[in-house]
Amino acid sequence: MKYISLGLVIFLLACNNQAPEEKLPEPFGPTPNEQQLAWHDLEFYWFIHFGPNTFTDKEWGHGDEPADAFAPTALDCNQWARIAKQSGAKGIILTAKHHDGFCLWPSAFSTHTVRESKWKDGKGDVVKELADACKANGLLFGIYLSPWDRNHPEYGTPAYNDVYVNTMKEVVGNYGPLFEFWWDGANGEGPNGKKQQYDFKRFEETMRQIAPKTVVFSDIGPDIRWVGNEKGIAGTTNWNLLDTAGFTRGHGAPSSDTLNRGNVNGRNWIPSECDVSIRPGWFYHTEEDDKVKSGEALFDLYLKSVGRGSAFLLNVPPDRRGLIHEKDSAALIAFKQYRDESFSKDLLSGAKVKYTHEGKTIEKLLKADGLHLLPDVAGLLEATLSTQSINAIILKEDIALGQRVARFTIHLKNGDNTVRTIEGTTIGRKRILTFPATEVTGIELVIDEAKAPPVLSGLEAYHIAEALVEKE
Repeated sequence: MKYISLGLVIFLLACNNQAPEEKLPEPFGPTPNEQQLAWHDLEFYWFIHFGPNTFTDKEWGHGDEPADAFAPTALDCNQWARIAKQSGAKGIILTAKHHDGFCLWPSAFSTHTVRESKWKDGKGDVVKELADACKANGLLFGIYLSPWDRNHPEYGTPAYNDVYVNTMKEVVGNYGPLFEFWWDGANGEGPNGKKQQYDFKRFEETMRQIAPKTVVFSDIGPDIRWVGNEKGIAGTTNWNLLDTAGFTRGHGAPSSDTLNRGNVNGRNWIPSECDVSIRPGWFYHTEEDDKVKSGEALFDLYLKSVGRGSAFLLNVPPDRRGLIHEKDSAALIAFKQYRDESFSKDLLSGAKVKYTHEGKTIEKLLKADGLHLLPDVAGLLEATLSTQSINAIILKEDIALGQRVARFTIHLKNGDNTVRTIEGTTIGRKRILTFPATEVTGIELVIDEAKAPPVLSGLEAYHIAEALVEKE
């Protein structure tokens, strides 16, 4: 029988079986709000870049492309949503308007929209079709609305801030509720050669009024931050905390390193989101059909994003038909299969937990998300099991109480010998550690440094396919 024994006092909370004297500590430092906690649990969702660039082979359109450039021949948002669901994604964020200013809905505040195109005789609405498809397939829906607009004649003048606020109200009112709203920090010249002074304070206040339960992304939040790269990779040290005073979006944002790692004593709970495309480009390009990331490559990015306490936002651009390409779909389904197979059998599931509290010895079962362990700093958590080959360990903190662990060490034991030592820094919502397969009879976890008494909510061990162990 597998069991876990602790040589020092800890507390345990198991579902609805909490002893009267067992009490969780008070929250420490910044903590996530209700919307952020729900967002953390999503882990993986899609980005979709789609628009005139899909048909012009551009990445950043100039805003002078004719509306008729947008010409999908077989657009099917239900196909997008079905494949997203099959890939295990929890939602989709659509580029409702990119930098070229072309609106994928018939906006009342622009003359550069699907209404001006020949697609569906000007009566189409991609945003509505995808919002409906997400709802029908049990997915969440989000919107990217570029503040930069290279087409709108008011861009570069104070009046444009009114335009942007009105378009935010329009998409939230017509297509909400939205789980996430995405602001890009790009700010270039408009058709009049001027740059815009964005009134982000007003934009934020507007979003809080019209969509208080929607988390908002940008370089510096207010709810989610950029991870500092477009490779889909979070820092091996990744604090959910960030200082934003004195910083602005775009060129005035914190350094890429700071965004990647967060601030150890940051004043705001602003976790990172890892954005990356399944292809080299963000929009579809025929010449990239043979450059789609494989299922194994996507799994590696999952380990380096979700496995480091971040979220994984994967861009999957529809092709010129208006469909998810077959090669993208195949890679996504393989990615889902790898995740399912890798984490289907927790080798510590059902293990007995033995610990001493106020002179009493208590035993309970280790169940994922039903257990809280509160060891002292420098405390030892020892799991003893029959000989097993493992190459992956998952640790979790109860982030509702704050992010606390700053440094830990894992000793993999075989008998009395330590056969492998793994060192790490932050844990956060989920930390996935992979390593070459190792025969073990015990796992020791030492919390070497913490900002407050650590609150661990999960400890799991797996044997995954060796080809999927995290690449450097």
